[in-house]
Amino acid sequence: MVSKTDSGKTYRNECTGDALETVKKHTKEQDTTLFGTVFAPSFSVYEVDPYKKPKDLLEVSPKGLVPGLKLNHFNPPKALNESTLLTRSSFASIAVGSNGRSLLPPITNPYSRALVRLQCDHVNRSLVPSFYRYLQAQDEDAQINGGKEFHESIEGLVNLLERTETEVVRSGGVSGEGERKALAVGLGLWIAENEEDIGLIDVMAGPWLYRATNVLKHYRGFELPHGEKFDRWITKLFNHPNFKSTCNTEDLYLDSYERYAFNRPNTSQVANAVNSGRGLP
Repeated sequence: MVSKTDSGKTYRNECTGDALETVKKHTKEQDTTLFGTVFAPSFSVYEVDPYKKPKDLLEVSPKGLVPGLKLNHFNPPKALNESTLLTRSSFASIAVGSNGRSLLPPITNPYSRALVRLQCDHVNRSLVPSFYRYLQAQDEDAQINGGKEFHESIEGLVNLLERTETEVVRSGGVSGEGERKALAVGLGLWIAENEEDIGLIDVMAGPWLYRATNVLKHYRGFELPHGEKFDRWITKLFNHPNFKSTCNTEDLYLDSYERYAFNRPNTSQVANAVNSGRGLP
């Protein structure tokens, strides 16, 4: 357990680092408006304070949660919310009707798509809740148990990634390097043949693993597990230009998550759900 004093810092309202440069590139009015906040696990085109729940956010996300997407080219404008839906749908394609690459494997490979969705379900049901339970735990025993639970959740994700690699690109029925590369499309950076394309699981898991290296390390002394394949995946993911472009400087995360680390009352809907034992909103 790492003992620290609550300094009373609150969440930030402006991006820093690479994320700030990304936001600056999207300041002009466009056909789509992506609502987000600076410490949420996605970059935002239109930054809002979700704790004050402004009207324009509630119009696209009734619970006042981010991210939310407003499609301005419809009349009247249409909206989508929930991060899993937006990433699964490849919101850029929805927004402009383009032929943008999906974050999922091709629709012609339904089993691969199902395995990726299984990975993402694990992130939503296990990785994210255990991250918050660990961070919000206050006594030493609870923090020790929280660290074990989060570590086990990472191991569970690794098992799912290895299962997908084994069953899809390394099965006995696959012949030739070309076929392996074709089958790896949409499976993300874990797959050795895929050195460039980020997949849905990278988008879903990456932000929480990245926060583990700063927020959980600072407040709970947590260290990510190590392994040759896991380390290679994390290195490729954290250094991928698309991922880096969404990252703030470390101090922003530490300030913004301090209220969770000391479990201040009514920190957020997420914090309240964890404290009450309910599922995340």
